[in-house]
Amino acid sequence: MTSSAYIGRFAPTPSGFLHFGSLVAALASYLDARACGGRWLLRMEDLDPPREAPGSQDAILRTLEAYGFEWDGEMVRQSERHAAYDAIIERLLQHGLAYACTCSRKQLEGNHGIYPGTCRNLQHATHDAAIRLRVPELEYHFVDRVQGKFRQQLGREVGDFVIHRRDGLYAYQLAVVLDDAWQGVTDVVRGADLLDSTPRQLYLQELLGLAQPRYLHVPLIIQPDGHKLGKSYRSPPLPADQAGPLLLRALHTLGQQPSAELDNCSAQELLAWAIAHWDATLIPRSRTLAEAQLR
Repeated sequence: MTSSAYIGRFAPTPSGFLHFGSLVAALASYLDARACGGRWLLRMEDLDPPREAPGSQDAILRTLEAYGFEWDGEMVRQSERHAAYDAIIERLLQHGLAYACTCSRKQLEGNHGIYPGTCRNLQHATHDAAIRLRVPELEYHFVDRVQGKFRQQLGREVGDFVIHRRDGLYAYQLAVVLDDAWQGVTDVVRGADLLDSTPRQLYLQELLGLAQPRYLHVPLIIQPDGHKLGKSYRSPPLPADQAGPLLLRALHTLGQQPSAELDNCSAQELLAWAIAHWDATLIPRSRTLAEAQLR
């Protein structure tokens, strides 16, 4: 892509501080954008206030700055986009493409995460209900730049999925599609834990007449017990004074080949080298990488 065409983004959730898995995803998206002269946007996905850790938004920004990342334009917060989400939900309801669902979690136990369509034709009022999108019995597929071909039969493997939760919070699947389109994002680079969410997003994009970005899902960093690195599993936050060594470690994780001469470089120098030498085809074609193998 030409520099004027590529728009990438990093979209952290402020439920905790950035950790090494976050760094790998941020670095991949940053390098993929900058290597072709593209724009790199920052979006705070603060959709779930009850789970937001106090001070985490400021800490995320400080960490990104300490590690040499520079984003284009002002940071966008999803908490400021509720009116746009409401407008689309109302439009989908009016056209019969979405409906109210009053099912509790207990009622849905045993369905292995696949919604059985219980409320699909019951015409519940939207008050005190979740809003689900009607899903067709169609297969959605795409070619990921790292993971290759991915297919999913939405009706059988997912079912009608939530776009607005019963507790009043907006669902990730809706917000990410609308915000990527609004910001003109052409390339989504993120962790492979979101790979199976992509067909839902493809369907929403198709339904709303939105452009489809390219996708690149980097391997998810997991702990020895199989849990992904994250805020819920004791993953240590990124220390500001370890930017150089951890950036080098993240580059190796992404299959890049920095020389030993870079060992004592600053974060800015490392990023400059990495931009000039970025090769996405070297990223391991794996859904996960064990943290213990990276040391």
